[in-house]
Amino acid sequence: MEPAAVDVVVIGAGQAGLSAAYHLQRRGFAPAQRSTGAAPTFLVLDANPGPGGAWQHRWPSLRMATVNGIHELPGFAVPPADPVAASRDILPAYFADYEERFALDVLRPVNVKGVRRVDDDPRGRLLVETDGGAWTAQYVINATGTWTRPFRPHYPGQERFRGRQLHVADYVSAEEFRAQRVVVVGAGVSAVQLLDEISHVADTFWVTRREPDWVEADFDIPARVAAIAGVEDRVRRGLPPGSVISVTGMHWTPWARAAEARGVLVRHPMFASIEEDGVRMPDGSFEPADVILWATGFRPALDHLSPLRLRTPEGGFRVENGRSIDEPRLFLIGYGPSQSTVGANRAGRDAVRAIMADRVALAA
Repeated sequence: MEPAAVDVVVIGAGQAGLSAAYHLQRRGFAPAQRSTGAAPTFLVLDANPGPGGAWQHRWPSLRMATVNGIHELPGFAVPPADPVAASRDILPAYFADYEERFALDVLRPVNVKGVRRVDDDPRGRLLVETDGGAWTAQYVINATGTWTRPFRPHYPGQERFRGRQLHVADYVSAEEFRAQRVVVVGAGVSAVQLLDEISHVADTFWVTRREPDWVEADFDIPARVAAIAGVEDRVRRGLPPGSVISVTGMHWTPWARAAEARGVLVRHPMFASIEEDGVRMPDGSFEPADVILWATGFRPALDHLSPLRLRTPEGGFRVENGRSIDEPRLFLIGYGPSQSTVGANRAGRDAVRAIMADRVALAA
């Protein structure tokens, strides 16, 4: 069966993908399912069973008052919500209302298997292959985020540990660790937030590879601009994006302050190895553990782009202003500097602006 042809395929219906779809529609594109043949078309593919992006998978104890970086989707504000309501209850419903309000016609669940060039023509089409069919497109806007690729580092002896190991992506609530000893690994926002939460019901032991660089100043607009600039430089050179924290240092959050006030925000160096009942520290001492919680972040979910052969020897993609430098028909949004919700909104808008500029130039 011949692949169906559309003008733009958007892969992913999280914040970045829905932003791109909204701006495509505002610029005169129509969902392919509603096409009458007059307007250019777009198609949004999403691997999740329902709306909400990564929010539908967050742990139940993540409340609206404590989520890090909610930002409304363009054209429709987040509805008022009880601060103690679970984000996984409020935000997926908001995303679902958004898709319906703007008739974005997201296809799901659809898993993208590969994106490849149809031929050698640099102005030709890209082929998007999925478990639900295939489409060709003049442009692909990739907005697959990171949630499906939790990073679990390997440490000597890991397979011998008799306790439980889990990643933040698997976390449900602190109650499952009550009265146990939990080693929390990682220096990011989630690590500190869960350290604070778990330490109310369990004995916690916090380890990081590097000493956290605590920054007293607020994470204000200049700090955010500096962080984005640092990540932008990395992705332009084809380096893995890294985390914002690696650029800005750790800013104090309410949960970090709370953990410090209770005396549980005590950082230890990373353990050297894992044993049956705990971890061996660099100085040879032993720390018992029932649980190891890997709060070690996520990696971009981009394996489906492998047929394009864009990954650099350093492991990244060369991207400038959200567009692949080596394959201009491809946009990577929600990647690198646009990974925040605010950045994802802007990246979706900017990708559509670039597509419109191309179309004008080709028509001239």
